[in-house]
Amino acid sequence: MSSRLSIRVDDLHLDYEIFEDRRAALRQRLVERKGTGRRVVPALKGVSFDARDGEAVGIVGSNGSGKSTLLSAIAGLIYPTSGEILVSDEPKLLGVGVTLIPTATGWRNIRLGCLALGMSLEELEERIHDIAAFTELGEALDRPLRTYSSGMRGRLHFAIATSVRPKILLIDEALAVGDFKFRKKSRQRIEEIVGDAGTFLLVSHSLDEVAEQCPRVLWIEEGRLRDDGPAETVIAEYEAYADSVKA
Repeated sequence: MSSRLSIRVDDLHLDYEIFEDRRAALRQRLVERKGTGRRVVPALKGVSFDARDGEAVGIVGSNGSGKSTLLSAIAGLIYPTSGEILVSDEPKLLGVGVTLIPTATGWRNIRLGCLALGMSLEELEERIHDIAAFTELGEALDRPLRTYSSGMRGRLHFAIATSVRPKILLIDEALAVGDFKFRKKSRQRIEEIVGDAGTFLLVSHSLDEVAEQCPRVLWIEEGRLRDDGPAETVIAEYEAYADSVKA
């Protein structure tokens, strides 16, 4: 594995502000940062870790523990309250909740998505049919995205997001979409990205999937990094914790 640093998260804190009184004045909420019923909810509390080129790292934890927030922060979609995030390349975040263009067809979403990722028009014309074939959506690509099921949208988004071989790929539950055959293809593509010295972070509630894809696992609980180590060890500790909570 390469020793080149790909991601550094240093003492990351991230707070959400919640205003219980929605009638609070816009100036109070957005300018003065105060208002009736304002609460600050800490989502991440001092998380630190490094990831290097060629690493596949899983992230596990209970619902609401801060896993998705961590990926969004690394992707630059939300800003830390304090701490630092350094990346060697622009991260690409793939999640089932990420929206394409509902009124556009699958074909148009492929074109717009690939161009937005930096693909040239010439390269797009050369590759668009291969990208479309990967989705296995067939004639559905002629229909607007709003007519797609969540699984179909997931296939389309995965094909677009991985068409440019990102150096840093962040996936939030998106591998759960599609049938067994498509999930197998998705895993093979991720293995190719990691094999090209890319970095892969996976958030998933499927512990089997995390163990299969990621030799290393981070356990985030209540916004804190509880453990970081070999997948087998960390997953076993997390399962023991989850069982104790249920009991």
